[in-house]
Amino acid sequence: MSEYILIIEDDSALASGLCRALTLKERTVENCSKIMEARRITEERLPDMIILDVNLPDGSGYDFLAEFREKSDTPVILLTANDMEADIVAGLELGADDYITKPFSLAVLRARVNAQLRKKQCRQHQAETYMGKYRFYFDKMKFFIGDRTVELSKTEQKLLRILTDNEGITVSRNELVDRIWTDGAEYVDENALSVTVKRLRDKLEAHKYIKTVYGVGYMWVKNHE
Repeated sequence: MSEYILIIEDDSALASGLCRALTLKERTVENCSKIMEARRITEERLPDMIILDVNLPDGSGYDFLAEFREKSDTPVILLTANDMEADIVAGLELGADDYITKPFSLAVLRARVNAQLRKKQCRQHQAETYMGKYRFYFDKMKFFIGDRTVELSKTEQKLLRILTDNEGITVSRNELVDRIWTDGAEYVDENALSVTVKRLRDKLEAHKYIKTVYGVGYMWVKNHE
């Protein structure tokens, strides 16, 4: 299947150069110049990668990145003239996978794009999980019991990913709390994890699969019949 890269850049000359440099026989590259256009395009088709300018005519690329990260983990490379450390840190903390300051070498950009696409392919392979009657596609945020779709919250998705990645291994409550609630909150209600586990069990009908190891934590039971 052909790769699809979306460039969100309002400098038409730069955007044209990027499109020419990155287009391959099995890769489509498209450009748009505004956040509003980018929203419409990404709703219609999720790109394999986004190259995003920070300063756009109708808003901040940082704001678009934060919004986009709510629905996808597609690799995003930021382009900007700002090379201040604070700007770089802000972009990476919002979920950017790489950050390139203008002016830049097209050869370096191509290498970084290819590196991110290889990582995505690796993650995608790891993100497709088949467990008996379940099919979990973590990168697409789609979850199935047989042919039936199940809607999970972001917190429930994080919990499910940790448990299934550690199938047959007990994960402690402390580790789960640390890894799920990573937003810097100083205090997490001790009941939050129990509530999330119950909701996940109920939604997935997984009471036989998600085992409580009393006094320790939880486990996704291995090879449960």
